[in-house]
Amino acid sequence: MKDILTTISQGKRIDDDDFLYLAEHADLHQLGFLANTIRRRKHPGAAVTYVIDRNINYTDVCISGCTFCAFYKKPEEGGGHLLSFDELEAKIVETKALGGTQVLLQGGLHPDLGIGYYEDLVRFIHDRDIHVHGFSPPEIHHFAAVSGISTAEVLDRLVQAGLGSIPGGGAEILSNRVRGLTSPNKCNADEWIKVMEEAHGKGLRTTATMMFGHVEKFSERLEHLRRLRCLQDKTGGFTAFICWPFQPDNTRLGLDRTNARTGGHEYLKMLALSRIYLDNFDNIQASWVTQGPKIAQVSLFFGANDFGSTMIEENVVAAAGVSFKLQEKEIRRLVEDAGFEPRQRRMDYTLV
Repeated sequence: MKDILTTISQGKRIDDDDFLYLAEHADLHQLGFLANTIRRRKHPGAAVTYVIDRNINYTDVCISGCTFCAFYKKPEEGGGHLLSFDELEAKIVETKALGGTQVLLQGGLHPDLGIGYYEDLVRFIHDRDIHVHGFSPPEIHHFAAVSGISTAEVLDRLVQAGLGSIPGGGAEILSNRVRGLTSPNKCNADEWIKVMEEAHGKGLRTTATMMFGHVEKFSERLEHLRRLRCLQDKTGGFTAFICWPFQPDNTRLGLDRTNARTGGHEYLKMLALSRIYLDNFDNIQASWVTQGPKIAQVSLFFGANDFGSTMIEENVVAAAGVSFKLQEKEIRRLVEDAGFEPRQRRMDYTLV
């Protein structure tokens, strides 16, 4: 343990064995202290950032059938929704009126929509002078398959239409064993990484995520973080990392498990370990959307330096029975009450 503490105090990288040792032997207070040390080294001031945006889900029709998702509708069952451009216009107007700088655009893997639809969708938003943070790697991979083109061409065409950056959704756990159990119809871990590497190569900045606490082994959480750290070493294209526990309500995976909900203790532990291991990620976001405002405040002392999004609209996590809502003034108050200075940012972490 002493050698690991020395490594971290000197600003050096821990290895996989160090990570596993900390996970098994360090208590929550030790992990929080180490993560906070690294967080303050990277961000010595009092600023905690947040972004004003809206999570727009353009469709809930999806062929993926992920067992952890309560949001999607199978194409054959009916009742699915495809957002009209009039509805989209109203959402953008409201977002900008609230000071929003971007829309987070994600949806199901719709079987009948080709690349032309998504180009029109991005162009429509971009023409309204707001940043388009859109389409996770599984969506990019799906667009390519449906349209009969490469993922690189999909990215080129979407960038030409106005795509500004890519969210890190659809990662869950970047282990092909886990993905085979929970989302066999979605791109695998290697394909997820490939899309992100291509995006970084084209100048797109992206985020990275991890949803944990379901069927994965702890070693597979480490595999996930290792894949992200290796790609960040290669490209430097990730702006931030966000992790959150699986939300089991109303999901098939939740029905198959008992005591499935991961609590605040395990969340803070994983958050701190992520900050310690992901030494090449500047920003770690707190997940108030799944953990609520109080745990999010505590997260600021366990490695997080960013409060995430105001989430003017959020549908996917809400479908799993979690409905925390915060307005900008509440985020600012929570940050201030924790002893920090709230600062609005853009996707690339430049300040507004």
